[in-house]
Amino acid sequence: MVQLSNDCFAFGGKLMTIDEALALIATRVQPVDGEERLPLAECDNRVLVAPLHAPLPLPLFANSAVDGYALGGADLPQGEPRSFPVTARVQAGAAADPITPGTAVRIFTGAPMPQGADTVFMQEDVRLEADGSVTLPAGLKPGANMRPAGEDIMQGAVAIPGGRRLRPQHVALAAALGLTHLTLRRRIRVAIFSTGDEVVEPGGPRSSAQLFDSNRFMLGALLRRLNCEVHDLGILRDDRAALTGALKDAAGTHDLVLTSGGVSAGEEDHVRAAIESVGSLVLWSLAIKPGRPVAMGVIAGTPFIGLPGNPVASFVTFAYVVRPTILALSGATPEPLIGLPVRAAFAYKKKKGRREYVRASLQWAGDGSMEAVKFPREGAGLLSSLADTDGIIELGEDVERVTPGDHLRFLAYPILI
Repeated sequence: MVQLSNDCFAFGGKLMTIDEALALIATRVQPVDGEERLPLAECDNRVLVAPLHAPLPLPLFANSAVDGYALGGADLPQGEPRSFPVTARVQAGAAADPITPGTAVRIFTGAPMPQGADTVFMQEDVRLEADGSVTLPAGLKPGANMRPAGEDIMQGAVAIPGGRRLRPQHVALAAALGLTHLTLRRRIRVAIFSTGDEVVEPGGPRSSAQLFDSNRFMLGALLRRLNCEVHDLGILRDDRAALTGALKDAAGTHDLVLTSGGVSAGEEDHVRAAIESVGSLVLWSLAIKPGRPVAMGVIAGTPFIGLPGNPVASFVTFAYVVRPTILALSGATPEPLIGLPVRAAFAYKKKKGRREYVRASLQWAGDGSMEAVKFPREGAGLLSSLADTDGIIELGEDVERVTPGDHLRFLAYPILI
């Protein structure tokens, strides 16, 4: 487990921006201890510990990039076409004998280049003669249509940097290099709670003033998409002593403790007091909407994050606070959220000085441009606004008004996790 200092999240300002929060996480959250070596089939979405140096060149050998005819560079036609006898045929997966000077070899895509051959003429550019020879055009440069060994990656070069969160293409690259296992950072262990007397388990008994808990299930799903080991510890009631004990116990066996609800300034919001009794806490008043009340602290060296109870606010702050924390704990290279430029198909007003996220769907405009349509209703408690849209529009701190036709930054939901 990582051991953070109690003041690692200390911040001198009153209202923290998203950029300040990201900088704080990137510089002060250290990777957890522990590695594991896994077969390639289990490496997707895991974090590579150290740089992977190519044990072999890629491609492994010089090969043809097309179906055609191979020739040595010294025999290339100059000025006018020239005919060559075809003395061999090489297909992918077959060994090739050295080429005889003054002859051509029939060759197929992926087949090894015969020793002495360095150029391939595409079959559609040649003329086959009745006697079995082939006439090749003039003008082709030496090395054309041939993939040399190491063209993609040289032996010994860094094939995958350390700290990279692996995707299927990285797994394919490791396989192409002949590897069967990779050394990865162990999975991050996260404890999640919901808090409050107002939420109950879905399907269970419910009073007229209670709601079924949804945040815990959303957060668990988001964490699993980041390949975390999730321990769902249920609902913590509004009891300071019980909260304190549960949070302390969770911190002792997990890399991150994550809660939902109870982090604002109300009299029944007990999370802040519970954290301060067993650790240290900085209550982040993030300059963000939705999601202003976010708590972050340390319990016995383990980071703690308390998200707002409203589901939209919880989702947004997960993307911008929890996700980068998980990546930092995993030793992963920071992954910036890359937005898509779109055109506004709505009007909107906001306060200056805070970053705001507007739920929106995409549509094609008549001129072929991509337009963003704002969800018709407001409110950080509307789960339908997440389920029925494609992503969020990010409005910067200096923006005060959106008018139709403005160019905006759109973040699709798959990018946020």
